[in-house]
Amino acid sequence: MHYGPVPTFRPHRWDFRVMGATETLGTYRWTWDEFAELPRADTVRDFHCVMRFSVPDVPWYGVRPQDLVDIAPPAPEVTHVMAWGEYGYSANLRLDDFLAEGTMLAMGRDHRPLDPEHGFPLRLVVPHLYGWKSVKWLRAVEYMTADRRGFWEERGYHNRADPWQEQRFASGA
Repeated sequence: MHYGPVPTFRPHRWDFRVMGATETLGTYRWTWDEFAELPRADTVRDFHCVMRFSVPDVPWYGVRPQDLVDIAPPAPEVTHVMAWGEYGYSANLRLDDFLAEGTMLAMGRDHRPLDPEHGFPLRLVVPHLYGWKSVKWLRAVEYMTADRRGFWEERGYHNRADPWQEQRFASGA
């Protein structure tokens, strides 16, 4: 599921950025070819949808957030990140959730590149949280020194999104 149209991937215009409260206060940027050269990893994790279903044992491959922050380190006071997708879509995460084992800047699933409807060329996968935190068509990560609500959180979804706590909506419903 997603909100809005599926974007068209244009590799010659695509870039990925790490910005905000970086250690250097600068912005890091990769073209598609440069991003594709970053260290790759694999993980197999469950995927939890807010619509009350889970998909077990999904194999993903891509770049681990830990490898990304090793290259583009956050300032010491960073506590949260905002993941930015196409069309201004965003999802906020605690830094610990972004760096959790199994979290992935995924380029592929089931041993092949992502389908456009599932986030090609890049999506964030945060398997221990509900799927709206797993931003499709990922374009940037912003380091933040305080929490700020993302797209769905501003529209009433729970700020944390823990499926084991049934954290779907801000009201607790």
